[in-house]
Amino acid sequence: MDDLVQRLAQGDHAIIVGGPKPSLEEFKKRVEDMGYVFIKFTDTRGGTDLGVRVDKSATDLSRANFEQQTGIAHVEGSLTLNYVKVRCVADIDLKTLDGTGHLVALEEVHP
Repeated sequence: MDDLVQRLAQGDHAIIVGGPKPSLEEFKKRVEDMGYVFIKFTDTRGGTDLGVRVDKSATDLSRANFEQQTGIAHVEGSLTLNYVKVRCVADIDLKTLDGTGHLVALEEVHP
């Protein structure tokens, strides 16, 4: 398996909301409407910014209050990283737009 995928699949790692314009409003729009968010793992060389297709059935916003900018958004979704299909699992603090996350390797894809 790919070294980066293997490392991010072991334990929880520091993350922030990534993408071109990280903000609470942009994150909310992406989670609720677009179904595609950016999650950046900050403890890799230069950071690893991933585009994640949100799995609405596994994502939990019941502890998140976007209007008051409080609580935790639990986001899960899939992507392919370095030819490995993975699931990204992230808990994001809405006040700071950071949190913890990890990857779960699903299967290797050969180019």
